[in-house]
Amino acid sequence: MDIRALTPTYAVSPQIELSDLPAIKAAGFTTVIDNRPDGEIPAHLHTPHMKAAAEALGLTFVANPVIGGALTMENVRLQSKVMADATGPVFAYCASGNRCSVVWALMNAGHRSTDDLIRTPAKYGYNLEPLRGQIEAFAAESGAGID
Repeated sequence: MDIRALTPTYAVSPQIELSDLPAIKAAGFTTVIDNRPDGEIPAHLHTPHMKAAAEALGLTFVANPVIGGALTMENVRLQSKVMADATGPVFAYCASGNRCSVVWALMNAGHRSTDDLIRTPAKYGYNLEPLRGQIEAFAAESGAGID
């Protein structure tokens, strides 16, 4: 498991195993978001198994599958709602952590500078520069406006 903190309250990671959940809990996370569709992973890591194991540890578990190249507004809204409702830091995972970073950037568009939303995930090798226009469009739609 490779925890990559984008902020003090949101970290991303490549695919985790059931055995990683106790360490996630011990690291102080209260919520786990699975951004990976079940069809991409072995059956033992499907949502029902991960959810049961996470909840047995007292973690909140939310499945928000993001299909590569087909991110939806519902994905962004759900991730944002989960963040708002979380009682502590949130841990999100997918195949590499990239989709979790993209959702994070879009849900923060208009609240943080586009440069920051691209630069922060880049520290972990996630290249969001090709999404600059989309992030800026989300920022314009939010009406928040960042200087």
